[in-house]
Amino acid sequence: MKLALGTSLLPMLLLALAMTGPALAQSASQSMHEAGESAESALSHAYHGTAIAVNDSALTAKVKTALHDDKVTTGADIHVTTVAGVVTLRGKVASSDVSSRAEKLAQDTTGVKGVNNKLQIP
Repeated sequence: MKLALGTSLLPMLLLALAMTGPALAQSASQSMHEAGESAESALSHAYHGTAIAVNDSALTAKVKTALHDDKVTTGADIHVTTVAGVVTLRGKVASSDVSSRAEKLAQDTTGVKGVNNKLQIP
């Protein structure tokens, strides 16, 4: 009786394993496909993040140059930072005219999406 039971279970067990094999292979294939998509997405995000950072650095340099070359803002202690195309101006300036001029120069710089004027007037 034990021999008959053992011999009837073995084919069922082999059949069950044979049926799950393709399902496991499909699952592994799907997992590898998803992993590939995740890696591609991560690479794309890294590339775009680097491109934005390089662009922000270039915008900061352009705004600083414009401030330095302008007769109203030259010599003013204005700190410029840029994040995703939005320029922030910080520091202390002598008058509201200097503050307004600095904001206008930053806004007129090609590529600037917005300006946060946080300049302080004593």
